[in-house]
Amino acid sequence: MTGRHMQIGEAAERVGLSIRTIRHYEEVGLVVPSARSEGRFRLYTETDLDRLRVIKQMKPLGFTLEEMRDLLQTLDELATTQGDQRAALQDRLSMFHTAAQTRVQALREQLATAEQFARQIQNQIDLHNH
Repeated sequence: MTGRHMQIGEAAERVGLSIRTIRHYEEVGLVVPSARSEGRFRLYTETDLDRLRVIKQMKPLGFTLEEMRDLLQTLDELATTQGDQRAALQDRLSMFHTAAQTRVQALREQLATAEQFARQIQNQIDLHNH
């Protein structure tokens, strides 16, 4: 753990997620707060926020909760594993990288199609306004 602890509201604001979303990620086991206050409030560290940021970045690429869990576990294990097992973890991380690149490309293609459609509609507006 690094740095100070913050309550869920501050964590949500800093990461740009709702409190409800963060609680959901805790319920499904993706991010567990590092501590609880005496009043049982969730307390998060910067490391916890980094996990939330990874999840937030994976979401628009269509990764499932299970894939998110798998990537987070891989990252956790890479931080502490040495030797032969490390190579297998790096291969797994490379697979996630490839999947992310593929999904980014698909989104680029969807965006290009959407932009073309918007241009066509604008052309129709311009054509009929004259």
